[in-house]
Amino acid sequence: MKPNLADLNAFVTVATAGGFREGARLSGGSASMLSEAVRRLETQLGVRLLHRTTRSVAPTEAGKGLLERLRPALAEVDGALDVVNRFRERPAGTLRLNVPMSASRLVLPAIVPPFLAAYPEIRLEVLTDESFIDVLAAGCDAGIRYDERLEQDMIAVPIGPRVQRFATAASPAYLDRHGRPQHPRDLLAHACLRGRFASGNMPAWEFEKDGETVLVEPTGPLVVRMGGASDLAVDAAVAGCGIVAMFEDWIRPQLDSGVLEAVLEPWWLSFPGPFLYYPGRRLVPAPLRAFIDFIKANG
Repeated sequence: MKPNLADLNAFVTVATAGGFREGARLSGGSASMLSEAVRRLETQLGVRLLHRTTRSVAPTEAGKGLLERLRPALAEVDGALDVVNRFRERPAGTLRLNVPMSASRLVLPAIVPPFLAAYPEIRLEVLTDESFIDVLAAGCDAGIRYDERLEQDMIAVPIGPRVQRFATAASPAYLDRHGRPQHPRDLLAHACLRGRFASGNMPAWEFEKDGETVLVEPTGPLVVRMGGASDLAVDAAVAGCGIVAMFEDWIRPQLDSGVLEAVLEPWWLSFPGPFLYYPGRRLVPAPLRAFIDFIKANG
């Protein structure tokens, strides 16, 4: 019996992700199904493809050789199947996007509903991830990131607002008790609510005014994982725990309602908006082409 395509895809997913749980997270499946598929493939081929430990998996020599040949082959299969879409009146299939939490919250809500209404035969899968990953290796067609995190061989298309700002804010009660900072360096004497990336990096807070750039490393009682736990930092700021730094649009409802007060607004840093990015070295799948055309037409 020849191995089926699903089992081969499962092996590539697990080997690329470095584990069954991570592979399941990236693919939207289950770890047990991936494990069964890889075990079935190894039985059919009569060779072990993965070294398994309690913490991770890694390809054996046989697995490395198979993985090297399978990746381009499976990409060709996807491209061949996608050719059928050209004969449809409307594109169909699955579009997988890898995006940061900020994009899923601030960019996609204005785009996804009208896109799905325009293309009812397309199924959209959105994976939120704060780390920069190889979208193809993660089983995604495209991603959303900011300019400084794009690789050179990627094609980038503007998506969402073209200018954004990082805002700092705190509750009026906190500022009444501890004073209102007049310069970014004043933050060093305040309780600040920080964010840390999945990589462990905790970026400094950057401010700019009249050509002067200031970086500060404030401290405070709370550090959250960027993305998934960002709302906790906002809630803590509303409760008076300290000063939070966040995308302006993320905390705009709290600023407008008055539960948060802008801090150092003249110093807020502006930066270019995000980009949809995808590899330029492969045929663009029809669902992705439809998405690109849609955001260009509605940008």
